[in-house]
Amino acid sequence: MELFDSKVIVITGGTGSLGKVLTRRLLQKELGSPKKIIIFSRDEAKQHAMRVEYQNQRNVTDEVIYDNFTRLIEFRIGDIRDYHSVSSVLRNADIVINAAALKQVPSCEYFPFEAVQTNVLGAENIVRAIAENDLNVETVVGVSTDKACKPVNAMGISKAMQERIFIAANVTLPKTRFICVRYGNVLASRGSVIPLFQEQIKHGGPITITTKEMTRFLLPLQSAVDTIFAVLQGAKAGEIFIPKIPAARIEDIAKALIGDRKVAISYTGIRPGEKVHEILISEEEAWRAYDRGGYYAIKPMLPELTAAEPGLLALSKEYSSGDFLMTDEETEALLRKHHLMMGLDNREEGELLR
Repeated sequence: MELFDSKVIVITGGTGSLGKVLTRRLLQKELGSPKKIIIFSRDEAKQHAMRVEYQNQRNVTDEVIYDNFTRLIEFRIGDIRDYHSVSSVLRNADIVINAAALKQVPSCEYFPFEAVQTNVLGAENIVRAIAENDLNVETVVGVSTDKACKPVNAMGISKAMQERIFIAANVTLPKTRFICVRYGNVLASRGSVIPLFQEQIKHGGPITITTKEMTRFLLPLQSAVDTIFAVLQGAKAGEIFIPKIPAARIEDIAKALIGDRKVAISYTGIRPGEKVHEILISEEEAWRAYDRGGYYAIKPMLPELTAAEPGLLALSKEYSSGDFLMTDEETEALLRKHHLMMGLDNREEGELLR
């Protein structure tokens, strides 16, 4: 029996960039045939657009809602912040992937308690719902970010707390496995830098960059889903999986996207809560981080969750975007591979920017 065979899978924040690609991959049944995929989010417009897309309707006005609960993909309106709606959606869940998040650094910096309510209390609502309703959830995956590592901004702090809440839940709820993935910027996801640069180029510039030295890890959406599948298949309770991924200077990404166009680059200075380099594994975590092929696994610091594995060699230093930079040519090749380079033709640009 394969990983997802006959499983009810709940994706919180399932209408986001990650949730949509994850849903598509689950429907391909590469790791088994799910019984049900439940998309849980609070935006009915995004849910309806996704429903129309999967049910092959000709127009968004076509009525498609009445058989919602009989289909493989089920859409549930609710908010990760609301305990009652979380309890309801998790009632028959086998696997929960928590992709609901406030993830933009500046907005979290100006509204930090909003980040707490979604990223911290949302995670606690999942744990509480499983505990108080004695739910038979097999695995919960927390989707985290490099900004949770040595956090210096509200978004990172809130995501670091999400990691801790899920890891600690393994002690009090040993029947459920709580694990996490942590990765850097997902290429072309909503709110990320590449769609911003494309929009700035479309309007003639300038492209705005905070500083010349700024580097970031770059992860294709498909690789983000691969990491979720890998952690579900191979992680022990309390572990955090980190993919081995390339990094680039933001300036090199901008120049690759600009190409031969006469578009200026404007340097605006570091934004509130922003780092020059991102770190996926800190120096303090390295001593309990181990190589797992295409991934690193950080073992939990809680002694109740850590079993000795003789022969494993821990990392010797932190894992930083400043240490694994691609060349200009490699950066451009990565963008081309994932169809993120904008052509000179206006029709082609319009299609890429959708």
